[in-house]
Amino acid sequence: MTTLITNIKELLQIRDASVNKVSGKEMKHLPSLKNAFLVIENDVITDFGEMKDLPNTKADKQINAKGKMVLPSWCDSHTHIVYAGNREQEFVDRINGLSYEEIANRGGGILNSAKTLQNTSEDELYKQSIIRVKEVMKLGTGALEIKSGYGLTTEAELKMLRVAKRIEKNFPLLVKTTFLGAHALPSEFKNKKNEYLDLVINDMLPKVAKENLADYIDVFCEKGYFSLEDTERILKAGKQYNLIPKIHVNQFNAFGGVALGVKHNALSVDHLEELNTADITSLKGSNTIPVALPSCSYFLSIPYTPARQLIDAGLPLALATDYNPGSTPSGNMNFVVSTACIKMKMTPEEAINAATINGAYAMGLSNECGSITKGKKANLIITKEVPSYGFLPYAFGNNHIDSVILAGKVIS
Repeated sequence: MTTLITNIKELLQIRDASVNKVSGKEMKHLPSLKNAFLVIENDVITDFGEMKDLPNTKADKQINAKGKMVLPSWCDSHTHIVYAGNREQEFVDRINGLSYEEIANRGGGILNSAKTLQNTSEDELYKQSIIRVKEVMKLGTGALEIKSGYGLTTEAELKMLRVAKRIEKNFPLLVKTTFLGAHALPSEFKNKKNEYLDLVINDMLPKVAKENLADYIDVFCEKGYFSLEDTERILKAGKQYNLIPKIHVNQFNAFGGVALGVKHNALSVDHLEELNTADITSLKGSNTIPVALPSCSYFLSIPYTPARQLIDAGLPLALATDYNPGSTPSGNMNFVVSTACIKMKMTPEEAINAATINGAYAMGLSNECGSITKGKKANLIITKEVPSYGFLPYAFGNNHIDSVILAGKVIS
């Protein structure tokens, strides 16, 4: 099937296939074409250019995008979208003065979600999760990383990853999966962390690998959760099963986790609300991309990742939602892009780059999505009629999406 989009006001993020991420000053440049066309064959972008060069294409479907922008769909490289229930009571508790740490210490937080998930069947978990998946697709997300970590038992962690794989099979968006068994210490392992680490490494990990359920391995490297030594032990174990590291790090404290991630060639280091000069130095010259999660900072009222320091140091940066029931109950990448501009002082060009091409890199999907490139998946956002792409983050409370195309088909 051939789909032709014509009269595009501006076609954003056009890239040569050799570009897999952008860094530093490059992030301020968003290559585009005005008054453009784009051709899709089945699920792949096959051609694009200015309308004056429109070839004589026989199309099965034609879309007139007059007055509208077209850009790659969002690439959300950090989510916990597979979970059961919600934690709205903890939201109210925080309003009433309890901190994230205080809620966790009394059995809330991740442990609360784990208990709920453990008592939820796989089919019910899938049913709840796909409601959220359908929502984020309509909001323009075309690539999604899904972590485990709300199971904290072997059976429940496998259940989460099996659901993620069902989502990958049944929906048109691109999915990568991450094993996050070391997300928190279960209450039954209080004061027995080494025993839990043994369970993660010697029981969970081999079973995850046997069923081929994960692309990546992750650890919540944070004070009160898992130390540098714990993290290194898990990452080394994951490498034996060819799982590439991605690390939760520097959410509340900076104590060497970023350098550890770089040491182990982590694809990404995520959160980074707390950052120091040593962290930035360790990232320079590495292949590890920093990932900021601004809606988490918004929801928890914690500092925002210092995007300007990272970008001005010549580094790349990706943006993601951190969609989860406790600290970011939203998968809206449009809000993430706006918040990055408003609160992190990123330019619209930087934010769109961070949410598309750099987000794809942070998932290992650079060859498949994240830019308007011949041969990449036709995962696209068509905006409503807007004056410029700067209007997208500017008018943050409105839905600027007219339609979303995933795998070459209009889904909304």
